[in-house]
Amino acid sequence: MTTHKESSRQIEVEGISLRLAQSHVSDQEWIGDREVLLQLLACWLVIADKDLPLCPRVIGQPGIGKTTLAMSAARERKQALYIYQCTADTRPEDLLITPVIAEGGTITYQASPLVTAMLKGGVCLLDEGNRMNEKSWASLAPLLDHRRCVESVIAGIQIKAHPDFRCCVTMNEDASTYEVPDYILSRLQPSLKLEFPTREHELAILQYHLPFAPEDTLLLTVDFLQKAHQLDLSFSVRDGIHLLQYALKRLAQDPSHPMSRDDMWREALIKVVGEEALDLEGLSRQRKRAIGEQALPRGLGDFFFEQDDPLHPDR
Repeated sequence: MTTHKESSRQIEVEGISLRLAQSHVSDQEWIGDREVLLQLLACWLVIADKDLPLCPRVIGQPGIGKTTLAMSAARERKQALYIYQCTADTRPEDLLITPVIAEGGTITYQASPLVTAMLKGGVCLLDEGNRMNEKSWASLAPLLDHRRCVESVIAGIQIKAHPDFRCCVTMNEDASTYEVPDYILSRLQPSLKLEFPTREHELAILQYHLPFAPEDTLLLTVDFLQKAHQLDLSFSVRDGIHLLQYALKRLAQDPSHPMSRDDMWREALIKVVGEEALDLEGLSRQRKRAIGEQALPRGLGDFFFEQDDPLHPDR
Protein backbone atom coordinates (compact mmCIF):
# COMPACT_ATOMS: atom_id res chain seq x y z
CA MET A 1 0.00 0.00 0.00
CA THR A 2 1.33 3.42 -0.96
CA THR A 3 1.77 5.82 1.97
CA HIS A 4 2.65 9.48 1.58
CA LYS A 5 2.99 12.78 3.41
CA GLU A 6 2.34 15.99 1.53
CA SER A 7 3.30 19.67 1.48
CA SER A 8 2.56 22.25 -1.26
CA ARG A 9 5.19 21.13 -3.81
CA GLN A 10 6.76 18.21 -1.99
CA ILE A 11 5.37 14.78 -1.18
CA GLU A 12 6.82 11.73 0.54
CA VAL A 13 5.95 8.31 -0.86
CA GLU A 14 7.16 5.22 1.01
CA GLY A 15 9.98 7.24 2.55
CA ILE A 16 11.08 8.82 -0.76
CA SER A 17 10.64 12.59 -1.07
CA LEU A 18 9.32 13.72 -4.45
CA ARG A 19 9.19 17.23 -5.86
CA LEU A 20 5.91 17.72 -7.69
CA ALA A 21 5.35 19.24 -11.11
CA GLN A 22 3.37 22.42 -11.71
CA SER A 23 -0.16 22.17 -12.99
CA HIS A 24 -1.09 23.83 -16.27
CA VAL A 25 -3.35 26.88 -16.01
CA SER A 26 -5.36 27.91 -19.05
CA ASP A 27 -8.59 29.83 -19.60
CA GLN A 28 -9.03 28.75 -23.23
CA GLU A 29 -12.59 27.77 -24.09
CA TRP A 30 -13.62 24.82 -26.23
CA ILE A 31 -15.25 26.19 -29.37
CA GLY A 32 -16.48 23.35 -31.53
CA ASP A 33 -18.57 20.21 -31.48
CA ARG A 34 -19.99 19.96 -27.95
CA GLU A 35 -20.71 16.26 -28.49
CA VAL A 36 -17.04 15.23 -28.50
CA LEU A 37 -16.50 17.15 -25.22
CA LEU A 38 -19.41 15.24 -23.67
CA GLN A 39 -17.92 11.97 -24.96
CA LEU A 40 -14.60 12.74 -23.23
CA LEU A 41 -16.34 13.67 -19.98
CA ALA A 42 -18.37 10.44 -20.14
CA CYS A 43 -15.12 8.44 -20.34
CA TRP A 44 -14.06 9.91 -16.99
CA LEU A 45 -17.28 9.16 -15.13
CA VAL A 46 -17.38 6.48 -12.40
CA ILE A 47 -20.91 5.12 -12.11
CA ALA A 48 -20.56 2.30 -9.53
CA ASP A 49 -18.28 1.17 -6.71
CA LYS A 50 -16.38 -1.27 -8.92
CA ASP A 51 -16.37 0.93 -12.00
CA LEU A 52 -13.16 2.57 -13.25
CA PRO A 53 -12.63 5.63 -15.47
CA LEU A 54 -11.52 5.10 -19.05
CA CYS A 55 -8.40 6.56 -20.65
CA PRO A 56 -9.48 7.49 -24.19
CA ARG A 57 -7.35 8.55 -27.12
CA VAL A 58 -8.34 11.70 -28.99
CA ILE A 59 -7.33 11.42 -32.63
CA GLY A 60 -7.18 14.05 -35.35
CA GLN A 61 -5.03 16.20 -37.59
CA PRO A 62 -2.44 18.51 -35.94
CA GLY A 63 -3.70 21.94 -34.95
CA ILE A 64 -7.46 21.28 -34.70
CA GLY A 65 -7.88 21.59 -30.92
CA LYS A 66 -7.23 18.18 -29.35
CA THR A 67 -5.22 19.70 -26.48
CA THR A 68 -7.77 22.47 -25.97
CA LEU A 69 -10.51 19.83 -25.75
CA ALA A 70 -8.71 18.07 -22.87
CA MET A 71 -8.06 21.39 -21.13
CA SER A 72 -11.75 22.28 -21.30
CA ALA A 73 -12.81 18.86 -20.01
CA ALA A 74 -10.48 19.18 -16.99
CA ARG A 75 -11.86 22.66 -16.28
CA GLU A 76 -15.46 21.40 -16.45
CA ARG A 77 -14.55 18.79 -13.85
CA LYS A 78 -12.80 21.49 -11.76
CA GLN A 79 -9.61 19.45 -11.62
CA ALA A 80 -5.99 20.53 -11.97
CA LEU A 81 -4.52 19.71 -15.37
CA TYR A 82 -1.02 18.32 -15.93
CA ILE A 83 0.38 17.99 -19.45
CA TYR A 84 3.19 15.70 -20.53
CA GLN A 85 4.52 16.32 -24.05
CA CYS A 86 5.50 12.96 -25.54
CA THR A 87 8.49 12.79 -27.90
CA ALA A 88 10.41 10.10 -29.76
CA ASP A 89 13.16 10.12 -27.11
CA THR A 90 10.88 10.01 -24.05
CA ARG A 91 12.26 7.48 -21.54
CA PRO A 92 10.28 5.61 -18.85
CA GLU A 93 11.99 7.67 -16.13
CA ASP A 94 10.93 10.88 -17.93
CA LEU A 95 7.32 9.71 -17.69
CA LEU A 96 7.59 8.78 -14.02
CA ILE A 97 10.38 9.99 -11.70
CA THR A 98 13.69 11.59 -12.67
CA PRO A 99 16.71 11.87 -10.34
CA VAL A 100 18.14 15.40 -10.13
CA ILE A 101 21.47 16.47 -8.61
CA ALA A 102 20.74 19.13 -5.97
CA GLU A 103 23.05 21.49 -4.09
CA GLY A 104 25.77 19.68 -2.21
CA GLY A 105 25.68 16.76 -4.66
CA THR A 106 22.61 15.13 -3.12
CA ILE A 107 20.03 13.44 -5.31
CA THR A 108 16.45 14.63 -5.30
CA TYR A 109 13.56 13.06 -7.18
CA GLN A 110 11.35 15.03 -9.58
CA ALA A 111 7.88 13.65 -10.19
CA SER A 112 6.64 14.02 -13.77
CA PRO A 113 3.35 15.77 -14.59
CA LEU A 114 1.81 12.29 -14.94
CA VAL A 115 2.93 11.06 -11.50
CA THR A 116 1.97 14.42 -9.95
CA ALA A 117 -1.56 14.06 -11.37
CA MET A 118 -1.72 10.50 -10.01
CA LEU A 119 -0.74 11.64 -6.52
CA LYS A 120 -2.83 14.84 -6.46
CA GLY A 121 -5.95 13.42 -8.11
CA GLY A 122 -5.68 15.61 -11.18
CA VAL A 123 -6.08 15.14 -14.92
CA CYS A 124 -3.06 14.20 -17.04
CA LEU A 125 -2.95 14.78 -20.77
CA LEU A 126 -0.33 12.72 -22.61
CA ASP A 127 0.03 14.96 -25.63
CA GLU A 128 0.96 13.45 -29.01
CA GLY A 129 1.24 9.98 -27.50
CA ASN A 130 2.00 8.20 -30.77
CA ARG A 131 5.36 9.98 -30.93
CA MET A 132 6.47 7.84 -27.99
CA ASN A 133 8.36 4.54 -28.23
CA GLU A 134 7.13 1.15 -27.00
CA LYS A 135 9.53 0.95 -24.05
CA SER A 136 7.99 4.08 -22.54
CA TRP A 137 4.45 2.89 -23.23
CA ALA A 138 5.26 -0.42 -21.51
CA SER A 139 6.00 1.42 -18.26
CA LEU A 140 2.42 2.76 -18.31
CA ALA A 141 0.63 -0.53 -18.99
CA PRO A 142 -0.29 -1.17 -15.30
CA LEU A 143 -1.58 2.39 -14.94
CA LEU A 144 -3.93 2.02 -17.89
CA ASP A 145 -5.74 -1.09 -16.63
CA HIS A 146 -7.41 -2.16 -13.37
CA ARG A 147 -4.11 -1.93 -11.42
CA ARG A 148 -3.91 1.90 -11.79
CA CYS A 149 -0.30 2.06 -10.61
CA VAL A 150 3.26 2.55 -11.87
CA GLU A 151 6.60 1.21 -10.69
CA SER A 152 9.56 3.59 -10.54
CA VAL A 153 12.81 1.63 -10.85
CA ILE A 154 14.76 4.86 -10.29
CA ALA A 155 13.16 5.61 -6.90
CA GLY A 156 12.34 2.00 -6.02
CA ILE A 157 8.69 2.70 -5.21
CA GLN A 158 5.22 1.81 -6.45
CA ILE A 159 2.77 4.67 -6.93
CA LYS A 160 -0.99 4.07 -6.86
CA ALA A 161 -3.28 6.50 -8.64
CA HIS A 162 -5.61 8.67 -6.56
CA PRO A 163 -9.30 7.73 -7.12
CA ASP A 164 -9.86 11.11 -8.80
CA PHE A 165 -6.98 10.67 -11.26
CA ARG A 166 -8.05 10.90 -14.90
CA CYS A 167 -6.05 10.57 -18.11
CA CYS A 168 -6.37 10.91 -21.87
CA VAL A 169 -3.97 10.73 -24.80
CA THR A 170 -3.95 12.84 -27.95
CA MET A 171 -2.64 11.36 -31.19
CA ASN A 172 -1.91 13.13 -34.46
CA GLU A 173 -2.89 11.60 -37.77
CA ASP A 174 0.37 12.10 -39.62
CA ALA A 175 3.35 10.06 -40.77
CA SER A 176 5.91 11.23 -38.20
CA THR A 177 4.73 8.87 -35.47
CA TYR A 178 5.40 5.45 -33.97
CA GLU A 179 3.06 2.49 -34.26
CA VAL A 180 1.53 2.19 -30.79
CA PRO A 181 1.50 -1.51 -29.75
CA ASP A 182 -1.87 -3.28 -29.66
CA TYR A 183 -1.67 -4.11 -25.95
CA ILE A 184 -1.50 -0.37 -25.26
CA LEU A 185 -4.20 0.58 -27.77
CA SER A 186 -6.50 -1.97 -26.11
CA ARG A 187 -6.08 0.06 -22.90
CA LEU A 188 -6.54 3.46 -24.58
CA GLN A 189 -10.23 3.17 -25.34
CA PRO A 190 -12.50 4.46 -26.67
CA SER A 191 -11.08 6.33 -29.64
CA LEU A 192 -12.61 9.82 -30.01
CA LYS A 193 -12.24 11.30 -33.48
CA LEU A 194 -11.91 15.08 -33.76
CA GLU A 195 -12.79 16.45 -37.19
CA PHE A 196 -12.02 19.82 -38.78
CA PRO A 197 -14.38 22.50 -37.41
CA THR A 198 -17.43 23.74 -39.28
CA ARG A 199 -17.33 27.17 -40.88
CA GLU A 200 -19.28 28.69 -37.97
CA HIS A 201 -16.95 27.18 -35.36
CA GLU A 202 -13.81 28.05 -37.32
CA LEU A 203 -14.84 31.70 -37.57
CA ALA A 204 -15.67 31.75 -33.85
CA ILE A 205 -12.24 30.28 -32.99
CA LEU A 206 -10.42 32.90 -35.07
CA GLN A 207 -12.51 35.69 -33.51
CA TYR A 208 -11.80 34.30 -30.02
CA HIS A 209 -8.04 34.32 -30.54
CA LEU A 210 -7.86 37.47 -32.68
CA PRO A 211 -10.78 39.72 -31.68
CA PHE A 212 -8.94 42.72 -33.20
CA ALA A 213 -8.79 41.21 -36.71
CA PRO A 214 -10.87 42.99 -39.41
CA GLU A 215 -13.93 41.04 -40.49
CA ASP A 216 -13.00 40.87 -44.17
CA THR A 217 -9.59 39.35 -43.35
CA LEU A 218 -11.21 36.86 -40.97
CA LEU A 219 -13.66 35.78 -43.67
CA LEU A 220 -10.86 35.46 -46.23
CA THR A 221 -9.03 33.13 -43.86
CA VAL A 222 -12.11 31.04 -43.06
CA ASP A 223 -12.90 30.69 -46.78
CA PHE A 224 -9.36 29.42 -47.37
CA LEU A 225 -9.51 26.92 -44.49
CA GLN A 226 -12.94 25.59 -45.40
CA LYS A 227 -11.92 25.04 -49.02
CA ALA A 228 -8.79 23.22 -47.80
CA HIS A 229 -10.92 20.94 -45.59
CA GLN A 230 -13.25 20.14 -48.52
CA LEU A 231 -10.23 19.13 -50.61
CA ASP A 232 -8.90 16.95 -47.79
CA LEU A 233 -5.81 19.13 -47.27
CA SER A 234 -4.35 19.31 -43.79
CA PHE A 235 -4.28 23.10 -43.23
CA SER A 236 -5.68 23.69 -39.75
CA VAL A 237 -7.22 26.46 -37.70
CA ARG A 238 -3.79 26.85 -36.05
CA ASP A 239 -2.40 27.68 -39.51
CA GLY A 240 -5.21 30.20 -39.92
CA ILE A 241 -4.37 31.90 -36.61
CA HIS A 242 -0.68 32.18 -37.53
CA LEU A 243 -1.54 33.41 -41.02
CA LEU A 244 -3.77 36.15 -39.64
CA GLN A 245 -1.27 37.12 -36.93
CA TYR A 246 1.53 37.60 -39.46
CA ALA A 247 -0.65 39.57 -41.89
CA LEU A 248 -1.88 41.92 -39.15
CA LYS A 249 1.63 42.42 -37.75
CA ARG A 250 2.93 43.33 -41.21
CA LEU A 251 0.14 45.87 -41.60
CA ALA A 252 0.82 47.32 -38.14
CA GLN A 253 4.53 47.52 -38.90
CA ASP A 254 3.96 50.12 -41.60
CA PRO A 255 0.35 51.33 -41.99
CA SER A 256 1.41 53.59 -44.88
CA HIS A 257 2.79 50.64 -46.87
CA PRO A 258 1.30 50.67 -50.38
CA MET A 259 0.41 46.97 -50.22
CA SER A 260 -3.29 46.38 -49.63
CA ARG A 261 -4.69 44.23 -46.84
CA ASP A 262 -5.36 41.46 -49.39
CA ASP A 263 -1.77 41.64 -50.59
CA MET A 264 -0.53 41.33 -47.00
CA TRP A 265 -2.82 38.33 -46.47
CA ARG A 266 -1.42 36.72 -49.63
CA GLU A 267 2.14 37.31 -48.42
CA ALA A 268 1.23 35.79 -45.05
CA LEU A 269 -0.28 32.75 -46.76
CA ILE A 270 2.97 32.12 -48.65
CA LYS A 271 5.16 32.65 -45.57
CA VAL A 272 3.06 30.54 -43.20
CA VAL A 273 1.80 27.57 -45.25
CA GLY A 274 3.77 27.81 -48.50
CA GLU A 275 3.34 29.17 -52.01
CA GLU A 276 1.62 26.00 -53.22
CA ALA A 277 -1.39 26.92 -51.03
CA LEU A 278 -2.22 29.72 -53.50
CA ASP A 279 -3.76 27.00 -55.69
CA LEU A 280 -5.57 24.60 -53.36
CA GLU A 281 -7.21 22.60 -56.12
CA GLY A 282 -3.90 22.15 -57.93
CA LEU A 283 -2.24 21.13 -54.66
CA SER A 284 -4.99 18.60 -53.99
CA ARG A 285 -4.61 17.06 -57.47
CA GLN A 286 -0.84 16.94 -57.07
CA ARG A 287 -1.05 15.09 -53.74
CA LYS A 288 -3.66 12.64 -54.98
CA ARG A 289 -1.52 11.96 -58.04
CA ALA A 290 1.55 11.39 -55.84
CA ILE A 291 -0.40 8.87 -53.74
CA GLY A 292 -1.79 7.16 -56.83
CA GLU A 293 1.66 6.85 -58.41
CA GLN A 294 3.15 4.93 -55.51
CA ALA A 295 4.39 1.62 -56.86
CA LEU A 296 2.36 -1.44 -55.94
CA PRO A 297 4.21 -4.27 -54.17
CA ARG A 298 5.74 -6.66 -56.72
CA GLY A 299 4.68 -10.29 -56.65
CA LEU A 300 6.80 -13.30 -57.59
CA GLY A 301 5.22 -13.39 -61.04
CA ASP A 302 6.54 -9.88 -61.82
CA PHE A 303 10.09 -11.20 -61.76
CA PHE A 304 9.43 -13.78 -64.49
CA PHE A 305 6.73 -12.20 -66.68
CA GLU A 306 5.86 -8.76 -68.00
CA GLN A 307 2.58 -7.38 -66.65
CA ASP A 308 0.82 -7.88 -70.01
CA ASP A 309 2.23 -11.37 -70.57
CA PRO A 310 -0.67 -13.87 -70.96
CA LEU A 311 1.28 -16.29 -68.73
CA HIS A 312 1.45 -13.78 -65.85
CA PRO A 313 -0.26 -15.46 -62.83
CA ASP A 314 -2.33 -12.32 -62.13
CA ARG A 315 -3.92 -12.24 -65.58
